[in-house]
Amino acid sequence: MVSLLAMLHWGSALAQNTENLVYNGSFEEYSACPQRIDALGIMSGVDAWWQPTKGSSDYFNACGGRECLTPRNKMGVQEPHSGAAYCGIYCSKETYREYLQTELREPLKAGRRYRVSYWASLADKSPNAIATLGALFTADRISDTTWNILMHNETTELENGQKQVIATYYKPQVSTPSRYVLIYMDQWNEVAGEFTAVGGERYLTIGNFNSFNHSNVIDTRAENTVLSGAYYYIDDVTVECLDCQEEPQTVDTVPVPKKGDIVTLRNVLFDTDKSDILPQSYHDLLTLITLLNEHPTMRVELRGHTDNQGTVERNRILSEARAKAVTEYLVAHGIDRSRLTWRGFGKSLPTDTNSTPEGRQNNRRVEYRVLAD
Repeated sequence: MVSLLAMLHWGSALAQNTENLVYNGSFEEYSACPQRIDALGIMSGVDAWWQPTKGSSDYFNACGGRECLTPRNKMGVQEPHSGAAYCGIYCSKETYREYLQTELREPLKAGRRYRVSYWASLADKSPNAIATLGALFTADRISDTTWNILMHNETTELENGQKQVIATYYKPQVSTPSRYVLIYMDQWNEVAGEFTAVGGERYLTIGNFNSFNHSNVIDTRAENTVLSGAYYYIDDVTVECLDCQEEPQTVDTVPVPKKGDIVTLRNVLFDTDKSDILPQSYHDLLTLITLLNEHPTMRVELRGHTDNQGTVERNRILSEARAKAVTEYLVAHGIDRSRLTWRGFGKSLPTDTNSTPEGRQNNRRVEYRVLAD
């Protein structure tokens, strides 16, 4: 098995004893086994990862349904690079794209050198292959409501008062060169490189950021194809700092909440008017799980809240459903149900104004109250 890294002589040897800044980089942790290839994507079952556009990124696991099994699935046959799972993304068909996105354990540090690596394998039933697979690091979460290439949209105000949106292509810090097409179906190829951080980059997005004409698309002559374009399995994502180990280690001390304290889970997010927890919620939920594991006598009440949009009864039901969803998530990740209760307050306890979008967003929240410490 020859990696792309070895063929291209990219980067240097890995620094020793470095921490992977990517949560769940091999996609082994999940809250639900995938059952099918869905036009809307099935990434919601993977801990810490999500799709930033409407492009339907996919999850494959040995526990899944027939279409989403490993090693044999709807897109072909491939053993995971490690473990029992991997993800899949569609990378080039004119403007259509699929991406994988996650939040790092900590922001990157200005001036430090980092190495990013992931493994890619072209699916057997992919009629095309491309070069330009990239890894983009950004300080803010980027997203789009379309199926198109992720673009950087900047709004400028003209002299006449009108606004103009200028879209430019993102430039990934690491990308496979356009002359090297990732054409191998029978093996995994490492995509890797090093870069210097600007500082503050917290989000990683993997996919093809180039136009169709600049992706070096070629015909694979694959048989029994199920789509047009290039489709890649992705596994074992790592981001490591190469020169951070020399810095003195500092530990942020966060006060442990006591009985009666109420803590808001600001980044626990849901689809509009639904109680399905979005993968972007992983970090806050992991923090709570860690807290409960470190304090085995602690009991908490999960409390759901909404803004003032909608009826009293509808908001009460929705807030209860969201608090219950968080409770079930904690139970699924090893927290004893006897330590948890849940309750919905609807729109009765706002913490901010409901007259602005920002205020309503703050009022749509899940929090927990410590019942026993």
